[in-house]
Amino acid sequence: MLELRPHFPLGDLLRAAELARSSFYYQLKALGTGDRHCDLKAKIREIFDRHKGRYGYRRVTAELRQQGLVVNHKTVQKLMVEMQLKSLVRPKRYKAYDGAASEKAPDRLERDFTADEPNQKWVTDVTEFKVNNQKLYLSPVMDLYNREIVSYEIAERPLPIMIKNMLTKAFKRLDSGEKPILHSDQGWQGGFNRSTQHRVTRRILGSRSAPPWESSSPTF
Repeated sequence: MLELRPHFPLGDLLRAAELARSSFYYQLKALGTGDRHCDLKAKIREIFDRHKGRYGYRRVTAELRQQGLVVNHKTVQKLMVEMQLKSLVRPKRYKAYDGAASEKAPDRLERDFTADEPNQKWVTDVTEFKVNNQKLYLSPVMDLYNREIVSYEIAERPLPIMIKNMLTKAFKRLDSGEKPILHSDQGWQGGFNRSTQHRVTRRILGSRSAPPWESSSPTF
């Protein structure tokens, strides 16, 4: 693009390359300082600008991985801090109603949030946030092996169908015989308690490799 600048308007070049003006100038500045993360920073800023500041480091990392880049979420977080890129969306932890007191699903992880292989331990949660004054609920499933987002569902109301859709998409990615522990500290959306949640998971998806349900998950 630098070679073409003397011959074409910068705006036309940026549109052809689908590159934000801020990303171009940042990359230009980084090239002058010998920044080894120059290309990665430019991609991070392009994603951040394209989503109008709504993406934090986790979602930026997920999109980078979708583009085929192998990058650690901690590296993305550090670079975004350096570039002063902070998500405009402030997530709010959603607390579901637990219902009447009853037997809770066992905590088989025992606070060990590490995994030795993919699809061994999953965690899930529900986060409430606002976009343009519209309240939304995000429910993802994350693999503790590599922090990959296995599936997610976004809805305007935290109803059981949101969880059903999220889990259905997640379980479709499992191979035969894979039965990850699914871990959460949230009650089932819509007023079901955790022990009910444990049983509903199997009813929703049938007996096919439905993983055990756990209680109390870490914050993503």
